[in-house]
Amino acid sequence: MNSPLVILDRDGVINHDSEDYIKYEDEFFPIAGSIEAISQLSRSGFQVCVATNQSGLGRGLFDEFTLSRMHELLRTLVEEQGGRIDGIFFCPHRPDENCDCRKPRPGLLNQLEEQFGRSVAGAWFIGDTEKDINVALAKGCKPILVLTGKGTLTQETMAPDKLQNIPVFDDLFSAAMFVIGGLQHSNDPAPS
Repeated sequence: MNSPLVILDRDGVINHDSEDYIKYEDEFFPIAGSIEAISQLSRSGFQVCVATNQSGLGRGLFDEFTLSRMHELLRTLVEEQGGRIDGIFFCPHRPDENCDCRKPRPGLLNQLEEQFGRSVAGAWFIGDTEKDINVALAKGCKPILVLTGKGTLTQETMAPDKLQNIPVFDDLFSAAMFVIGGLQHSNDPAPS
């Protein structure tokens, strides 16, 4: 049986976002508690993947080698806390390139399904933008909104009825504790 799956957005969820893009390793600053959150999810039996739009590549602000080094840093930080990231999927395109992989389109999640031979339906998807919520809903995932990054703005500007059944948390750590708590309750023996 497959491990339960959690999909995370990157900028604004795991690390601090920037209007100027995260272009180098030394601009990659994890949000407090986010590395521990990923480690806790992993150690609790979740398969953890990242799905991130990285249009800075298409804009020529950094190259794939630099992005790879940022992601290696992220993996190392998580591994130092006893966890692991199972996959990182990124869209390198600018918005005007009209690709299938830029969220809210489903291409990154389709790639994840192909690579791991499993459906993402029913997986938690933790993000900070309406794009994250839209791609999660389109693929049958369970979205969670965090208020880091663009999350507060997303909460203020999204239609209230769309947010009605979506859990909202201050940050990735709080969201992860909720997800882990749900898994533990689902594994509790039924009362006799």
